[in-house]
Amino acid sequence: MTDARRPTGPVIRPRRLRQSPAIRRLVAETRLHRAELVLPVFVREGITSPVPITAMPGVVQHTVETLVTEAVAAADAGIGGIMLFGVPSAKDAVGSGADDPDGILNVALRAVADAVGDRLVVMADLCLDEFTDHGHCGVLDDAGRVDNAATLERYAAMGLAQARAGAQVLGLSGMMDGQVAYVRAALDAQGFTDTLILAYAAKYTSGLYGPFREAVQSSLEGDRATYQQDPANATEALRELELDIAEGADIVLVKPAMPHLDIVAAAAAMSPVPVAAYQISGEYSMIEAASANGWIERDRAILESLLNIRRAGAQIILTYYALDVLDLLP
Repeated sequence: MTDARRPTGPVIRPRRLRQSPAIRRLVAETRLHRAELVLPVFVREGITSPVPITAMPGVVQHTVETLVTEAVAAADAGIGGIMLFGVPSAKDAVGSGADDPDGILNVALRAVADAVGDRLVVMADLCLDEFTDHGHCGVLDDAGRVDNAATLERYAAMGLAQARAGAQVLGLSGMMDGQVAYVRAALDAQGFTDTLILAYAAKYTSGLYGPFREAVQSSLEGDRATYQQDPANATEALRELELDIAEGADIVLVKPAMPHLDIVAAAAAMSPVPVAAYQISGEYSMIEAASANGWIERDRAILESLLNIRRAGAQIILTYYALDVLDLLP
């Protein structure tokens, strides 16, 4: 007699593929590579030694000299790139320090580019918020609203200054209408046709930016909801992605990463150019705070968070863990 309880066909047991670390590594569908990681860094004018950022344990505001050391370490480690943010000692209404050749960001770009050459992709944040006394990402009109046209002129000047300083990639993070086309035209007119534009195409207004605002000593009062993406909207974000690609973006970026993995996945499905995602300061700080309290396993949480961003489709990940995670990679 045939035992009715005994399967007559092949026994399918997915757990066989999870029975050992070696087998799990062999069949892993998503892999994180160091070349896909970009390290965001802060360089501050007027300091003589690195200043810790209290909301981001382990992250500092660098001097130019310590930043160069960090950039060389990043190049030696084989990660993909480094993204520079400047913290000036003086600010004004139009962010004059942003395109000043002797401004902190441009000085730091020259120093880093000279130190690492082509071993590391040198990226620059192209936005006015660090340099304006009102903390907005653009020039304000008489009514206190961001003037899109006037802001684009400042972005073009800033982009040219960064390209002259040695930036290979310009990170347009201000979310102004037409910013990619305007900066691209300015770069091409001055012969910087090889300078890449990384467009923050879907940058959401978020409650997770607080630690970053400490890092850049932001002067912002209020919010940026009139020009950043509404977290409620997805179709609008994809429209922004399409517009930036049409205007000539070489890379498009979604920020923050983990709260908007659906947008990362949608961007990866439709974009003909590489898609990046930014694991922002608040994401970093949540992991650090929870692990410091013993609530989560820090190393596992770091690796899992980055793998999830990669699994969603991001080809490039900006993360403050770019160097820390290397010891966790197989």
